[in-house]
Amino acid sequence: MSSDDVCGADRQGLLFVVSAPSGTGKTTVAERLVQVLPDVALSRSYTSRPLRAGEADGVDYNFITRKRFEEMVAANAFLEWADVFGNFYGTSATDTERDRALGRDLLLVIDVQGARQVRLRCPDTVGIFVMPPSFEVLEQRLRGRSKDTEAQMQRRLLTARAEVAAFTEYDYVIVNDELDACVDRLRAIILAERARLRWARQRVAGIVETFAETLTVEKTEHGR
Repeated sequence: MSSDDVCGADRQGLLFVVSAPSGTGKTTVAERLVQVLPDVALSRSYTSRPLRAGEADGVDYNFITRKRFEEMVAANAFLEWADVFGNFYGTSATDTERDRALGRDLLLVIDVQGARQVRLRCPDTVGIFVMPPSFEVLEQRLRGRSKDTEAQMQRRLLTARAEVAAFTEYDYVIVNDELDACVDRLRAIILAERARLRWARQRVAGIVETFAETLTVEKTEHGR
């Protein structure tokens, strides 16, 4: 299957891309969202990096070897993929097609470069950028959770500056200043997108037909 086939018009599930600089909390927000909103799933990425303490294969990521990842790239198996700080991350086109075909909306938590790839293949993708409250807060979060060297930390912060500058490429921007409030904002966006006419037209077609049937019956009765 070509990765371009994922975006066919017959797919029911909506595709949401959530991006943010490392340390903003985008994954935590997305994980919390799928717990409180029905019919939305969190896409699980493939990665070549080793497992970290507390992680499980098939739960946090699909962990594969670098060689296997490169084979999947060569086979055009990814909807998007990127090299992030020396490790590969990618979204399976087949997994994405399966989830959307089931009628579930799908959240892709990916970086800016991956989001650009998805938009090229799926123009109807809804992009959501999660912004940290400030550069200082982001730096505090990164330093508090990371064991990176100072050189690696500076690289992350430099990347964060570039990613924040790309927020205008997205449809929505939300600030993760407080977790519950941020989840509520993300939930509101998804509910609003589900109600857009271009997505809801097919779902309400049956309701509209019942009004047409009623009108036909009334005309028949008045004609007697």
